[in-house]
Order: sequence, then structure tokens, then C-alpha cells
Amino acid sequence: MIAARAAWSPPSRARVQRLRRRLAEVYGVPMMAPHGDPLAELVLTVLSQSTNDRNRDVAFSRLRERFPSWQAVRDAPVEEIEEAIRPGGISKVKSARIQAILEAIGDPLDLSWMRDAPVQRSRERLCELPGVGRKTAACVLLFSYGLRDVPVDTHVERVGTRLGLLRPKAPTEERHDAMVKLTPACAELELHVNLLRHGRRTCHAQRPACGACALRRMCPSRRA
Repeated sequence: MIAARAAWSPPSRARVQRLRRRLAEVYGVPMMAPHGDPLAELVLTVLSQSTNDRNRDVAFSRLRERFPSWQAVRDAPVEEIEEAIRPGGISKVKSARIQAILEAIGDPLDLSWMRDAPVQRSRERLCELPGVGRKTAACVLLFSYGLRDVPVDTHVERVGTRLGLLRPKAPTEERHDAMVKLTPACAELELHVNLLRHGRRTCHAQRPACGACALRRMCPSRRA
């Protein structure tokens, strides 16, 4: 039995802070310094599609070991890219997408200007690249430079919707805009990572472990 749901309305700042504190009590506050390599983050995000973190990381390591630079990746025969990233799965699609992105960036093959540019400008430029949407753009901006954006992957979407942070069935653009708006400044990484952890460990897609959930009393979607 699922608890009755009231009509959705945007969460208050106080409610977001309570949820954030409870998540931090359970999962801690993630510490991850921006790595400063937006091209690497772009490629890593492509490799993460439809696979687990381990296979993604193996594919990324093989790619970096085989090619000395991103220019070399862009200019290599696509079959060589495909072979290098095969452990990450669907390598034929991903190899073509990686090269298409690098080609679309053009010369110089450099996105370091985004570190000091307005977030909106950088986001728009990233979303112009082949196959790059709001989630990938947010990953690049947040993890590369610690900029104000929040990736809304499947876990964050599911948990955020069940907790009432996001409007049910909202489109992608609205979900991302809403997450940025409700997330306190300098807490973008913390809230993203902890919602993701909660989705992986407790708030599963098919069988959420509501009985063992640390957020149960705060969740309008809890199962009795």
C-alpha cells in the first residue's frame, strides 16, 4: 500500500535542508575536488551509458593508455576506438559518438574556457554537441570545475520524485532546472551524490526498501 499523495508543490527550503541533513547523516558528505578536465568528463559520461562503473573505468583507462591525446582519439580510425573501449559495452555506438563529439568541438580541442564562463553559456555549448544533453552537460560542469549544476540521472530523478523534490513526470529540462534551484549553493555535489547513493542502496526502482529507509518518515511515497 502506498501512502496517499497530495497535489505536488515545490519543496520549501526548510524541507530540502532537512532531507539534505538526513542524507548526510546516513551517507556522509562526499569530498571530491574538481578535476579540471572537461574533455575527459565528456568521454567518461559517454562510456558510462548502459554499463556499470567498473566497466566504464576499464574502458576509459584502455582508451587513455592507447592514445596519447584527445586529438589522437579524434583522428584515429573509429575501429581502434571501438576496440579500446570494448569492455564498456555497446562500443560501436560509443566510439562513433566520442569521435563525433570531439570533431564537433573543433580546433582547438579545448573546453577550459568553461571554468570562468557563465554556466548558462557553457551548458548551451555542451548541449549543442552530438548526443550531449542536460545530464552530461551537468556532469562536465560540476565534476570538472565545481560549477553550479546538478546531474539528474535515473537514480536522482527517481529518488527526487518520490521525495517530492521534483514534479512527477516532469520533462528533462524542468527536472534539471528544478534541482539547481532547490539545491543550496556549494551543495551541488553533495546532494547529487547522496541522492544517487540512496537510489542505489535503498530506493530501488522496482522494490524500494521502504521499511529500512532512513528517510521513510519524510517520504510522501513510502510504502506501508
